[in-house]
Amino acid sequence: MNTNLNSSHELTGKTALVTGGTKGTGLAIAERLAAAGATIIVTARNPVETLDPNFHFIPADLSTPEGTEKVVNEINKTFGGVDILINNAGGSETPGGGFRVLTDAHWEETIQTNLLAPVRLDRGLLPYMLNRQSGVIIHIASIQGTLPLYESTLPYAAAKAGLINYSKSLSNEVSPKGVRVLTVSPGFIQTSSAERMVERLAQSSGISLDAALKGLMDSLGGIPMGRPAKPEEVAEFVAFLVSPRAAYLSGTEYVIDGGTIPTV
Repeated sequence: MNTNLNSSHELTGKTALVTGGTKGTGLAIAERLAAAGATIIVTARNPVETLDPNFHFIPADLSTPEGTEKVVNEINKTFGGVDILINNAGGSETPGGGFRVLTDAHWEETIQTNLLAPVRLDRGLLPYMLNRQSGVIIHIASIQGTLPLYESTLPYAAAKAGLINYSKSLSNEVSPKGVRVLTVSPGFIQTSSAERMVERLAQSSGISLDAALKGLMDSLGGIPMGRPAKPEEVAEFVAFLVSPRAAYLSGTEYVIDGGTIPTV
């Protein structure tokens, strides 16, 4: 067994798709995998001018079957397939107010984005991995899969719970065939969009940014580490999971939340 793995170039020769890879945690993951030598493909609805020119960008709306089909077809045509799939794209745009204010459209849009998009991409890209008997799929879920915030993100929490369950089931099916499937469930991550949320909360409530940040963390049940995660911290963990150093890991959900979830 080789115990002298060079982590700085351990993904050389691998091709990775990172969905939602133009900003926030997705961008941090893409950059970290690129630093390890991987060829990077990213998808998002809209391009950004600051994206690394070495990344292959595919504009697509993954919440639709047509969007995922476009991504799969272009990858298969250009690259033949991928060795690493990071299903990172997701989010919630539903209004606050609990179950009464949520329409069928709110539920459907959230489930399409957070559950069915990864399912479709897996279905389209898994055959290449299975033929090679090698590959890694990472589903980025959320601690809301087990610690839901019903006031504002009920459909998101339900979709992520479904993603966690689906990920485990998929792992049971394909791990014997050489493909590892893992789930990473972050808590509060301090992305630029999260920072803008804190700014809006501070402005609307007439409080400081620090107070708004503390209030948001308190609404999650508190973070014992005292701060949100940095995107780079999540990216570093994902880079380990897709690497040869994690060759025996499959079928597991990994929580990275600074201790937010109060149970074991």
